[in-house]
Amino acid sequence: ATGLLPGTMSPRGLADPLWLQAAKPLLLLLQLSAHGCAPHASPLPRSCPAVCICTSDLLSCSRQTLQRVPQALPPTATTLDLSHNALTQLHDRWLAALPHLEALHISHNRIKDLSPQAFHNASYLRHLDMSSNHLHAVETHYFDMLVSLEELLLYNNRITRVDENAFTKLSGLRKVYLSWNNLTTFPFRSVQGLGNYSLRTLDLSSNSLSSIPVEELAALPENIRNGLYLHNNPVRCSCPLYLMLQRWKQRGFSSVKDFFEEHTCKVSDNVPRSLIKFLKYSHMFENCSAGPEDVQPVPFPVMVGQTLLLTCNTSLPAAATTYMWISPHHEPIKHPGNSNRSLEVYRNGSLKIEKAKPWHSGVYVGLAINSPRNFSRLCEVNVTVYYPKPDGETFSTGLTTLLGCIVSLLLVLIYLYLTPCRCLSCCKKPAPLSPPQECSAQSSILSTTPPATDGPNRKVSTNKHVVFLEPVRETQNGKIRLALGEEFPDAKHPKVLQLKSDSESISSVFSDTPIVS
Repeated sequence: ATGLLPGTMSPRGLADPLWLQAAKPLLLLLQLSAHGCAPHASPLPRSCPAVCICTSDLLSCSRQTLQRVPQALPPTATTLDLSHNALTQLHDRWLAALPHLEALHISHNRIKDLSPQAFHNASYLRHLDMSSNHLHAVETHYFDMLVSLEELLLYNNRITRVDENAFTKLSGLRKVYLSWNNLTTFPFRSVQGLGNYSLRTLDLSSNSLSSIPVEELAALPENIRNGLYLHNNPVRCSCPLYLMLQRWKQRGFSSVKDFFEEHTCKVSDNVPRSLIKFLKYSHMFENCSAGPEDVQPVPFPVMVGQTLLLTCNTSLPAAATTYMWISPHHEPIKHPGNSNRSLEVYRNGSLKIEKAKPWHSGVYVGLAINSPRNFSRLCEVNVTVYYPKPDGETFSTGLTTLLGCIVSLLLVLIYLYLTPCRCLSCCKKPAPLSPPQECSAQSSILSTTPPATDGPNRKVSTNKHVVFLEPVRETQNGKIRLALGEEFPDAKHPKVLQLKSDSESISSVFSDTPIVS
């Protein structure tokens, strides 16, 4: 009322009254407002909707029978779950309030179609799950603004058609699931360009595909064919289809190897239930002859450290054609080459591998590109990188095994037929005048003294014998007696003499005097 600012003294020099001191903050705010200097109130953070559960970056509104998307969603959410509700449509730019959204789950709803700008302002979205809805088609404008999309789940809908340009702008797309729909055809050419970048899985199983263009599938990059699932479809039986899938099985493609028995074909169009598991029961296709698609890759052996150049013969005009190779690791390689320049692609389509290493082994696929969606396969080369053999290795494994068998056989023959005689005296021929002597312990004769006919100058007979004595079994009156066992059944044998048991005979037996018979 006095026109003075709070905190100043009155003209009389008195302090402000109590009511004026209490009103100081309000008077200051009014004066600042009069001069246009009112402070701006900071915006309050948006609260979590009552039907949702909010965490730091997760927003879950599932199983709430929602018919509309809740308003005032927290802008910090990176994952939004709206599954198992009753949503029928998504209005334009409804994701503008979620600038950091990366994963969106809208499965198990009743969405039939999408507006042209339904997914605008969602450039960071990488995972989209719209499975188990009521979609009837996949139009071009549905997902063309999702430039960062990597995984798209559309299985268990009512889709009967996929536009040819539906995935053209999705260069980062890695996985597409379209199983359990009503597709009768699919534009395979629309995913040729995607295979050059990152597409690894295209699931078309459990649909109504009646025919499969084998020629178009043959032109797809190997990484797409490895993840192209076509099982549980009523396709018409044909030799080209059977040979193509058999070749994929031999190459170890997951799409055929993991679902080998689920691949079916229809024998007759007039009989809807005439489906057979034609890969499991392949005897019906024994007469199918291999075509150009079933030619095995050209083998190309190379030693470690060598440089090789792969070239495909082609008559395509070089001006309008670019070339690309698919490595065994499913890496697309264009001119000038890969990142570390270990693989180089020339403008004429040749592939150069500098200093081959073991990990360079595998099948390389050469492709010609005439337009962004027109690919043709030129050739396949199976490179095998091996180490050099040691210098001293002159015999092959088979020859070494044969020599080992021959040596073993010779040793067996020597053992059987050339074994040395164990009784050397028996092996010697007897003297001409002497009667044949038996070489055995039973026929040995021991004598303590040489015969009387031996003169001093007469040599002792060389026809000597060795006796083997059994252990002493009994003694009698301090004298040793030779016990006759089983080896001497007849104690009165004329050629067997009993050994004297006196001390002289014992000493003579163990003396150096030779014992002759």
